[in-house]
Amino acid sequence: MGRFSSMFNGLAKSFSMKKAKRSGRCSGREAAEAMAKEAKKNDSLLCTSGTVHVDGSNNLASVFSKKGQKGVNQDCCIVWEEFGCQEDMIFCGIFDGHGSWGHYVAKRVRESMPPCLLCNWQETLSQDIDVETEKKQHRFNIWKHSFLKTCAAIDQELKQNRKIDSFFSGTTALSIVRQGELIVIANVGDSRAVLATTSEEGTLIPIQLTLDFKPNLPQEAERIMECQGRVFCLKDEPGVHRVWMPDEESPGLAMSRAFGDYCIKDYGLISVPEVTHRNITSSDQFVVLATDGVWDVISNQEAVDIVSSTPDRTKSAKRLVECAMHAWKRKRRGIAMDDISAICLFFHSSLSQ
Repeated sequence: MGRFSSMFNGLAKSFSMKKAKRSGRCSGREAAEAMAKEAKKNDSLLCTSGTVHVDGSNNLASVFSKKGQKGVNQDCCIVWEEFGCQEDMIFCGIFDGHGSWGHYVAKRVRESMPPCLLCNWQETLSQDIDVETEKKQHRFNIWKHSFLKTCAAIDQELKQNRKIDSFFSGTTALSIVRQGELIVIANVGDSRAVLATTSEEGTLIPIQLTLDFKPNLPQEAERIMECQGRVFCLKDEPGVHRVWMPDEESPGLAMSRAFGDYCIKDYGLISVPEVTHRNITSSDQFVVLATDGVWDVISNQEAVDIVSSTPDRTKSAKRLVECAMHAWKRKRRGIAMDDISAICLFFHSSLSQ
């Protein structure tokens, strides 16, 4: 942590000197944004399809995204190895936009979340006085607080952004931070994280780490209806529950949590993430983060089997996406294929089964 603090404070000091004449102050957010730019130059931050693997790290992340048949690709991803200049940390995020401005909203949240989270994490650490800081539960509580504060800030910033019209558009956001053997998962929306772990029999089995926040989940539907929102399916979409305003057939969101979509924020839609954690063991092999374009046609077990059977791990996300594309053509004939994106994060230098 000392390395992060000194780097963070050094960058903040540098920015303060440059901006002193204009504002006389500098936020830690600017320092974190400078770290992101530097990481991108050093190839440890990836925002497109590809692979991230820093020398000496056990982490290897494979990323791939494919445009669907509905227009511009509204999915986007990010992987940041050595997150915040910490050798034992990595950040992965996947975002699924919707609405006419959805691709802009998704990219904006992708850009804002990592530096904002870093800033809030550093601030929470600096205020913490617990002598048992190294305990895993305590570390998780710090991350949970940081994620909750970050998501609230991002949604507020997005609402005030005059360049992006997010009144009828928004995005989901699923992100993971790995810090040593701790992984923290924060989920807003209906993308999904699935862990592949080795069973006692020696086979790889999936463990779903997140809930798909669909409007028909009992706790989600209850909140929406208490806020006078409505949840129902259209006649030509049986089984697809959507969120509607009290007196209008709009916007018809297929998820119950999202950034943006301010037209329905007063009627039960929220941007509060569910934040959970898991301590990685030698049995845990990799985690898959993917948008609903994958999970609509691929089961958790199928995803684990596809990734684990890919000879070249750097191509695992691409193979998963391609398998989902074939499944769409086979299972969803006549329905326009959704955007499909995936991140495969491997925990160990070699896959043991």
